[in-house]
Amino acid sequence: MIGQRRWMGAAVVVLLTLAIAIPAQADDDDAIHEESRTVVLGQFLGLSDDILMTALAALRQRDDPGVAASLILALRFNRPATQPIADALAAITGETDARSWFDWMLWQEAHPEIVPHPSFRRLKLDLLLAIDPNFARFLPLTPAAEIRLEEVVWGGVAAAEGIPALTNPALVAAGDAGYLIPGEPVFGVEIDGDARAYPLRILDWHEMLNDVVGGVPVSLAYCTLCGSGILYDGRVEGREQPLTFGSSGLLYRSNKLMHDLATDSLWNQFTGRPVSGPLAGSGITLKILPIVLTNWRDWLAAHPDTRVLSLDTGYVRDYTPDAPYGHYFNSPDLMFPALAPDATHALKDRVFGIRTAGGAKAWPLEDFRNRPVINDSIGFTDVVLIGNAVTGTVRAYRRDGLTFAPSPAPDRLTADGEEWRVTENALLGPGDARLARMAGHVAFWFAWSAFVDHPSGASR
Repeated sequence: MIGQRRWMGAAVVVLLTLAIAIPAQADDDDAIHEESRTVVLGQFLGLSDDILMTALAALRQRDDPGVAASLILALRFNRPATQPIADALAAITGETDARSWFDWMLWQEAHPEIVPHPSFRRLKLDLLLAIDPNFARFLPLTPAAEIRLEEVVWGGVAAAEGIPALTNPALVAAGDAGYLIPGEPVFGVEIDGDARAYPLRILDWHEMLNDVVGGVPVSLAYCTLCGSGILYDGRVEGREQPLTFGSSGLLYRSNKLMHDLATDSLWNQFTGRPVSGPLAGSGITLKILPIVLTNWRDWLAAHPDTRVLSLDTGYVRDYTPDAPYGHYFNSPDLMFPALAPDATHALKDRVFGIRTAGGAKAWPLEDFRNRPVINDSIGFTDVVLIGNAVTGTVRAYRRDGLTFAPSPAPDRLTADGEEWRVTENALLGPGDARLARMAGHVAFWFAWSAFVDHPSGASR
């Protein structure tokens, strides 16, 4: 996650008072908490190497895998002591291949049976409150949480406003969007004839957008780390007002944890489910609406009356294409640790995925390089996908037993010798025939594999 780093340096000494203000659980071992805090924050507190190594030795001698989570945290925040900390982790866990914080986070994800010592909850809260007291809005995790505290990591920005959401943003007519380059990527949305283009050059910096399109309150949740822009319907049954969202500044398995502004519950961006806070355990799953990743040239050609996100966002950012994430998007590596339970594809291979009541399925974008039209099914639902591997553009529709083929016209398909027109909402065929659009989105494989194909990670 990109934003101004808030390393607190010497200011981390506020931990000394915060620790007093936060009562320990009855079964917390204060000695382990103090030793762990020394190892995690020794360099920031200006403690001598002798004090730090004494605390580390004490943790190692306990031979308790429950302190592994604290030592893994120390690997990130006390890098000068990486080797002795890694040695201590190896001694108490028996793992000898991991060395870096990244390695050990992957090990931790793969070993949910290792329960952190009760003092870890206090230690993690101390640390995050020292980085930004606003993290108290989201932590500690609530009893119904669906995520593991030890895998919740700081994304490198301030809480809530480190990556500011755009809500009811300024829009301009297509003719006034001279800043756009024809081939640059945009998210395209059309609801009830209201077309919007949201350029990635802007959303890379904001990641959450709350808007009203065609009278429907929507939230575009964009996780740059997952390569996924998902359009959610903000209307939730039983709630009078639609939900709007921001970015919490926290991550879970390299996926952003967003929060709703009404309750400050944490939500998994990829699943649209609340995972901690007042709404956790409520059974709410946000409805996904159709969105397309395309380029400005193609979107404008199909939607000449589209409105476009203005550069006048109210924030000062470098809105040139790929400014914050160009290197990440062009690298095969992840910025934050996460496993892909299914190694069928590389971690950052891009796929287009659809979730239905009858199942879920994803197609690699490369599949569309030689097959721009794919007829397939998800469970008992027949689907047809129209894709472009170069631009990452995929639209999906029900096909109800028909088999579609490409047509020379870019906005047409054929089936049984008859022509069908491709629109944002449906395939329109002979007479009044209509096949509805199906909601889906592009993502990196690791996120689809982890959160849809193999959902797991409940808190204890």
